[in-house]
Order: sequence, then structure tokens, then C-alpha cells
Amino acid sequence: MNFALYIARRYLFAKKTHNIINIISIISVLGMATGVMALVVVLSVFNGFDSLIRGMFSTFDSDLKVVLVEGKTFSDTLPQMEALRLHPSVAVFSEILEENAIFKYNKRQHVGTIKGVSRNYPEQTGIDSMMIDGEFLLWRGSQPLAIMGQGIASYLSANLAHFEPIEIYMPRRGRMPTFTTASVLTSKAIMPSGVFAIEQEFDSQYIITPIEFIRKLLNYQTEATSIELMLHPGANISKSQREIEQLLGPGFKVLNRFQQNESLYRTMKSEKLAIGLILVLILFIASFNIVGTLSMLIIDKRKDVETLRSLGANSKQIQNIFLAEGLLISFAGTIIGAILGLIICWLQVNFKMVKLEGVGGFIVDAYPVEIQAFDIAIILTVVIAIGFFAARFPVRLITQHIFKQEHKGNL
Repeated sequence: MNFALYIARRYLFAKKTHNIINIISIISVLGMATGVMALVVVLSVFNGFDSLIRGMFSTFDSDLKVVLVEGKTFSDTLPQMEALRLHPSVAVFSEILEENAIFKYNKRQHVGTIKGVSRNYPEQTGIDSMMIDGEFLLWRGSQPLAIMGQGIASYLSANLAHFEPIEIYMPRRGRMPTFTTASVLTSKAIMPSGVFAIEQEFDSQYIITPIEFIRKLLNYQTEATSIELMLHPGANISKSQREIEQLLGPGFKVLNRFQQNESLYRTMKSEKLAIGLILVLILFIASFNIVGTLSMLIIDKRKDVETLRSLGANSKQIQNIFLAEGLLISFAGTIIGAILGLIICWLQVNFKMVKLEGVGGFIVDAYPVEIQAFDIAIILTVVIAIGFFAARFPVRLITQHIFKQEHKGNL
């Protein structure tokens, strides 16, 4: 066994001259363990929410989405669109037409977005798995139907059992605003067939209808605001995105799932990073216990230092003993904290001990947790680094002071 590590291990477990040193050592270990446990649990919860939201949005967002760089609508019969349909990585090609609209149900009104989708849209979406009322049905024979978000259904107090239609009001094309509402807006009624719940922002914004319904309402023929694509299983999304961008030219941009909700995902990553840094700062403050422990230990073992010097140990070896002592304290706290954090995460995953309160109809009833090996590795690395620097400062300063005093005494 390494000489410095052997002596440090003996110092860690041996009884000190002053009992307060043992107490401070225990506090140091517990402080590091608590910080590491908090990091493991909090970051795992963030990972759980991240995976949950990505999973929910994957039922609504497509693998790739094609939109104009400038402008709003384009024809889905353009030559580029025909070439896109034949691209080898494209499994489902869905035309989408989105417009802002006013929804009216009985005497209630709500402003949101109506999303018209082509008939093959159900092949590429998993939104049918997010239905909480009714069914995912866009056509009943030749009659178009609407699917509401849970938020819109709540705002409108819509009830599928009442068989009441929703009135859709949209601006007439080419009309300038006037004081006469009837001359500005065009309207059409549609029966709701179901209610979905994905995420509050989406649920309170979207009603999904057949694209033919909106085109007829707006007097469009082949216009679309975007094309949503589902790729074949195993297709390389990044490679397909680059190829489709080259195929369509500079007038179009192709968005992957991250880019379709970029602000949301960036916010989640920023929050995770901010919380992680705050907890690291707390760990850094907790590491001052190690400074105090080592300072008192070096003073307590001053006679041992003189004995080791007499036996031939040099200054670097003695410093390494106390540096190893600090690392052992840090390492012990890190391992204990990591184990406790993983146990808490395991309990939450299997027994859902901590429930989500006051979230209404959220998709889960307990905090989601996902343990990622990369996060654990980063935590261990950061904590050991903090422990190293916390130990290095008092060891160098105090041992050098002792060596100077010894040198003066020998003169």
C-alpha cells in the first residue's frame, strides 16, 4: 500500500487526541455526502422531467418539419415537394395548415390555433395514445371532425356528450379590418370527436381538424404552412435533415424535434445547469469543513510529523499524507452520498414516494426520475476535485509553516 495512503487511512479511523477533531471529521463526511446526495437526486429528477416532456412532445412533433424561410403558405404540389415525397428516408409525408382562430362553444370563446392535417397524419403521430376523452377520429364518413386540447375543452366547457358543434371563426382573406365583424370573419361549425392532453401550452392552444376543412374555410386549394415527415425506422435523422435541406433549396428550412421546441429544451437545460451549479457551490462551502478538519489534524499530529521527519520522510511525503487524508474524507462523503442518492431514486421509481401536488390532470402523479451514468460520473469528478483543492490549501500552508519553524529551531 502507498505509504502516504496507509498513514492517512490510520489517521482517518484512529482516535485523535482531541475529540472535536473526530466530530469535525464526521461533519465533513456528512456535509459532502448530503451535497452529493442532493445532486444525484435533483439531477435525476430533471432528467426524468426531460425524458417525460420529450416523450410527450414526440407524440405531437414529427421527426422533421419543413417550413418556409420567408412567408407563410406554399403549395404542396411544388416540384420540391414531389421530390420530397420520393426521398428514400421518408415514410410518411403529411401536409399541415395552421392558422389562428377564434373558437366558440355555446356562449364561451377562446383564441387558439387550428391545425389542419392530411388524412395520413394518424400514421405519423402518437397523439391517439394521449386521448383522455372520446377517440382520435378526424372523419366520420364524409363529415370532418375536430380533436380539442384539454385546455381548450376546459376554457370552452365543451362536453362531447352534449353533441354541440364548435364554431371556428377566421379572418377572411384579403379583407381589411372594419367595424363589421361579419364582413371580416368567416366561420364554419365542426363537431368535436375527442380531447387530448399532452402539455398545458399545447392543450390550451390547439384544435386538430382535417386540412380540407380549413382550406374550404379559407378558400385555399393546395396551400400548406408546413410539411411534417416521419422517417423510416433506423434512418439517420441528421443525415436525412441535411439531404432534405439540399433537396428543397434555400427557400425552405428543415427542423428536427429539438429545433421545433428549441426554446423549451434550452430552458430545461439551463435550469438543470443552474441548479447543478448552485448545489456545487453548496458543496464548495461544505468543503470548508475539510479545511478545518485537516488544519486541526496537522496541528494535533505535529509530533508525528517530527517523528516522520526524523525517520527520513521528506516534506512532500508528509504533505501527501494529509492530502490523502483530505481526499479520503471527500471520497467517503462522495460514495456515501452517491449511494444514498441512488437509493432514494430507486425508491421513487419503484414506490413513487413523493407525489406531485396541485398539478390537476398532469400525465404523471409522482416526480419522474431517470438516473444517467454521465451525470453520476460528472458529480463524482467535481466532488473529488473540490475535495482535492480543499485539502491542498491547508496542507501546503500549515506544513510549510511547521517546516519553517523546525528549520529555525535547528539553526
